[in-house]
Amino acid sequence: MFTFNMTSPGEVIVGLSERMKRRRIDAGLTQRELAARAGVSYGSLRLFEETGKVSLEALVKIAFVLEAEAEFEHLFPPRPPKTIDDVIGRPVRQRVRKR
Repeated sequence: MFTFNMTSPGEVIVGLSERMKRRRIDAGLTQRELAARAGVSYGSLRLFEETGKVSLEALVKIAFVLEAEAEFEHLFPPRPPKTIDDVIGRPVRQRVRKR
């Protein structure tokens, strides 16, 4: 069965920043403490909590401090096979050619 998710990219970003903020507060860390431990600027952390804007590198550093780095393993899982050819011996593609 297919699951349709009607969430927009903006909603994903806002939800991510809100969950990170909640995790920071639950860990008893101030913004400055988390920024220092993660090795990111205080301004970057503040901007992330307020707008959701952050570099991927900073996000990963923050996730490590908040013990959420394992969640990245679930971000781009392989797609399940759709046909029998996908299951039996077709080589895995390494890149896509221009059309």
